[in-house]
Amino acid sequence: MAPVHLLFLSLISVLFVYRCHGACAEVDSDTEAVAGKGFKLGCISCKMRSEVKGSATVEWYFKAKGEADFVHIYTYNDQGGTVEHDDFMDRVNWYGSKRSHDIQDASIYLVNVTFNDSGTYTCFFNRILFYDNYEYSTVITKVVHLSVVAKATRGTASIVSEVMMYVSIIGLQLWLLIEMIYCYRKIAAAGEEALREAANAEYLAIASESKDNCAGVQVGE
Repeated sequence: MAPVHLLFLSLISVLFVYRCHGACAEVDSDTEAVAGKGFKLGCISCKMRSEVKGSATVEWYFKAKGEADFVHIYTYNDQGGTVEHDDFMDRVNWYGSKRSHDIQDASIYLVNVTFNDSGTYTCFFNRILFYDNYEYSTVITKVVHLSVVAKATRGTASIVSEVMMYVSIIGLQLWLLIEMIYCYRKIAAAGEEALREAANAEYLAIASESKDNCAGVQVGE
């Protein structure tokens, strides 16, 4: 069983590497917004090789529930965003990668969500990857099906996540307790061994001194 401090050091090292290298994870967007509040539409596309330089532009489209066609609502290009549809004017803020042309997070934030915002949102990454001898162009598509409700509800995924979190916490506490008991017993056993060795050494020293005294008495006689 590994010592506790080594496991903590390993965890800290993983977090440090994650923050330093800016690791990317493609997390799905939430799909339920509350009317009258803000909502983040998530759209993340990670590069397979982070060391390859790239550049990307992003376009968002929206199809309202019951409608047949998509409308262009937002464009992000050259570190700047433009609202493309009157219904979303002053209601869309960029929430993705900043100060970089190499966009991997293209999330946007809707202000003051209404029931009319229910529908399908499509996010397009128009990405160019720069290699030594050529450029590679690709288009990545992400889709979010948004429902707007009057009051927030807890979904099954949220409940399961919370339960798993508590199970993980309890499991970690039990593991720490077992580790502490293991370490205590090991230290106690080492202490007892040290006491036995000290007692044996003292006994041998007394026996040796007694033997020397006996030899001195015999020589004196």
